[in-house]
Amino acid sequence: MLLENRIFAITGGASGIGREAALEAARHGADVAISDIAEEETVQPLLDEITSLGRKAVYLQGDVSAAETATCFIETIVQGLGGLDIFVSNAGICPFHSFLDLPSETLRRTVEVNLLGAYFMVQAAANQMVRQGRGGAIIAVSSISALVGGEFQSHYTPTKAGVHSLMQSTAIALGRHGIRCNSVLPGTIRTAINEQDLADETKAEAMIRRIPLGRFGRPEDLAGPIVFLGSDLAGYVTGASLLVDGGCFVNLQ
Repeated sequence: MLLENRIFAITGGASGIGREAALEAARHGADVAISDIAEEETVQPLLDEITSLGRKAVYLQGDVSAAETATCFIETIVQGLGGLDIFVSNAGICPFHSFLDLPSETLRRTVEVNLLGAYFMVQAAANQMVRQGRGGAIIAVSSISALVGGEFQSHYTPTKAGVHSLMQSTAIALGRHGIRCNSVLPGTIRTAINEQDLADETKAEAMIRRIPLGRFGRPEDLAGPIVFLGSDLAGYVTGASLLVDGGCFVNLQ
């Protein structure tokens, strides 16, 4: 019960990595707040699963690229759960596209969701934690793409590098308030985001050959590292990044 009686909030929590992290936080004793663009009725089974674990759950439908969504999410968390201890910025998109003909609207939307959305949400969460005066933990889901390039990800990789950098800067800015800021850098995790890309079996097999653990990641592979970084076990960890990639990054020679 690493998060017993803590209040855990996550963006993009309706599916994929966010869903598994929300459930794992509840299993470890946290009440959970989720935001996502999904309709509330589609998220209700997840909320029910959290409450079946004896924890409270609240949901806000909203687009993280709008600054006002961050304000509304914090209000929802405080009104529904009473405060905030652990915040995870997870919402993101990755519309794969070639570089030379990338539409400007695709670039703008990716930056707005992945980078500006993370900034708005982290800033709002940090302000709430400062008001409470009891510290806290902020975790951002960056990517191995913060460290390496991708032919069809020229618009995506800079946003994930930005999220990684945001955690480094906020670790400095918020340390005096007892707020720890860290990032997780997943490798290839099978989710709806990359389902179409990984449908190419030849490409998928070649990618797996570069992963020492011999498989793509699953959303639940991120849940444990996120819970760890939010817990007291990581009480002296801030400004750090944790690769969760099956060893892929160190095997790219």
